[in-house]
Amino acid sequence: MSRIKIDKERCKACGICIRECPKKAITLSSELNQKGYKTVTVDDSECIRCGICYYMCPDCVFELVEE
Repeated sequence: MSRIKIDKERCKACGICIRECPKKAITLSSELNQKGYKTVTVDDSECIRCGICYYMCPDCVFELVEE
């Protein structure tokens, strides 16, 4: 099984991943990264590990990691 790893320092809160997630498992958090952007978070109980966030993110925030 895989899991989603997020590099919060790369996130610019563009919202593409939030808009494209078929399960709406990605949301904007109130946490800020070092550049001052809000970061995203993934609800693991809703995520189906389809990889759309990985492919759509222009900033390579997401990584699919095998466990």
